Amino acid sequence: MLELVNVNKNFNSGTINEMCLFKDFNFKVEDGQFVSVVGSNGSGKTSMLNLICGSMLVDSGKILINGEDITYKKEFLRHKNVGRVFQDPSKGTCPSMNILENLSVADNKGKPYNLTRGTNRKKIEAYKDMLRPLNLGLEDKLFTKVGALSGGQRQALALLMSTMTPIDFLILDEHTAALDPKTAEIIMELTNQIVREKKVTTIMVTHNLRYAVEYGNRLVMMHEGTVVMDKSDEEKKNISTEDIMRVFNQISVECGN
Repeated sequence: MLELVNVNKNFNSGTINEMCLFKDFNFKVEDGQFVSVVGSNGSGKTSMLNLICGSMLVDSGKILINGEDITYKKEFLRHKNVGRVFQDPSKGTCPSMNILENLSVADNKGKPYNLTRGTNRKKIEAYKDMLRPLNLGLEDKLFTKVGALSGGQRQALALLMSTMTPIDFLILDEHTAALDPKTAEIIMELTNQIVREKKVTTIMVTHNLRYAVEYGNRLVMMHEGTVVMDKSDEEKKNISTEDIMRVFNQISVECGN
């Protein structure tokens, strides 16, 4: 279980541009949940992910994973239990290395390399079997540098790499936003398949309201650092994109837009 407890976060503290994003913010994600998070720009969606992953620190409050206080735990240590896929396909892979080398690095996350080879060619067929269901032709490009792949191919690879070793949480930061519609559909189907098969607790930030409605068992809307909608299970099944847009429009009117 993931918990953010009484979290406070300010930006530009002590200046005329000081902004309080989170004030006594509380958020909990139960084991096994697939949470879709929506909200306008500046609502705190990605900042919340950054706090969870450790790329941004809280000013006060606590972040707990399975009861362990990780509030000030270093980012690279958190990544032993957390997989993250970014909006930019180039961030989840190493472009100067080939697919085999990228998969090998992900496969060995958290393990000592010692003086053994970085790539285990005995696993080539297993890697091909893992890539083949994507129908992106990656199983025939193991020795192709990742920098030469399309954005969709790289994002699919990044998604697979983030879940190759056992993790407690999968963090998806608008991971389809930079892709064309057809490729985005492939990535979302792959995402859903991985979450179901590995039963990994997942938080997905997205601007695609249809994806937020269709995928996951919980939907959260954020606005100015607070949760303004939180629907799970049967309640979520009854939510439509029109319902979400209605709340968006209401907030917009209240804010004078």
